[in-house]
Amino acid sequence: MSDRTTEGVQHPADGTWAIDPSHSSIEFSVRHLMVGKTKGRFATWSGTIQIAEEPSASSVSIEIDPASIDTKDETRDQHLRSADFLDVAKFPTMTFQSASVKGSGTSWVVGGDLTIHGVTQPVELDLELEGVVEQDPWGRSRAGFSGETEIDREAFGLTWNQALEAGGVLVGKKVKISFEVEAVKQG
Repeated sequence: MSDRTTEGVQHPADGTWAIDPSHSSIEFSVRHLMVGKTKGRFATWSGTIQIAEEPSASSVSIEIDPASIDTKDETRDQHLRSADFLDVAKFPTMTFQSASVKGSGTSWVVGGDLTIHGVTQPVELDLELEGVVEQDPWGRSRAGFSGETEIDREAFGLTWNQALEAGGVLVGKKVKISFEVEAVKQG
């Protein structure tokens, strides 16, 4: 195999890696009523990772269907799909395109442009390389990654909120995004 080990860590081989959505997830959490957190996920998304010989030259491209949002409450999900929030009729995709990769060993920071609701903002994803399997039961190489970031939803034009009678707001500004990714080497 062309996988390589540096600094005692096995890294994925150079080339194109397709994200396996059946073994991956993109989830989020946001404050609700100032006391709890509402969690959700996106059910439909895809992505590609280009691993370069020099890891800092690698790249990631993700496309998410915002209409696939799932918070386990269909009424809330419909509201999140509406013009008050994601406006999926007008903005049918969310994307992430990396611009930089920094780090070593298993810890990396991937910087790039996140586009939500038609607004693009720079973000940094804290990323962990979870491991590499040179050959799965179907003869393909797989790599696992996990990570997270936090965004200010209002910076993406998602400003709807409701003041609470006792003070505070219904929905927090900060959204924590986390992901678990399994990618399969192509070719």
